[in-house]
Amino acid sequence: MKADVVKRNEKIVKLLTKAGINEKLARIVVFLSTVPEAVSRAIEREANLRQPEVSLAMKELKAMGWTDEEQVRTKGKGRPFKVYRLKRPLKEVVGEVVERKRRELETIKRKLEELEEQVGLIK
Repeated sequence: MKADVVKRNEKIVKLLTKAGINEKLARIVVFLSTVPEAVSRAIEREANLRQPEVSLAMKELKAMGWTDEEQVRTKGKGRPFKVYRLKRPLKEVVGEVVERKRRELETIKRKLEELEEQVGLIK
């Protein structure tokens, strides 16, 4: 990848992390947004994670509805392996994160206003 793309992706990972997404999940989502599909080994390498971390993260991402996996059989006697891909574009994933955070902020705002009312800061 070009240096500017790498820099942009790192910034997206940092912003997703600040928005409350686990850094490992953010790294994987951003990497998967750059490829049509990837096997675990590629995710490990590109996201700088160990295999167990990738497996756990992929289960979580699948439960969130962000990724798909497909089991692929190898020719011969080898074990099947999984191929992963994003179910939706990165823009939609980020939009979901932003919308969730906005709802959380609105809830916090309402609770703070209620607290202010209760103690007489506002009428």
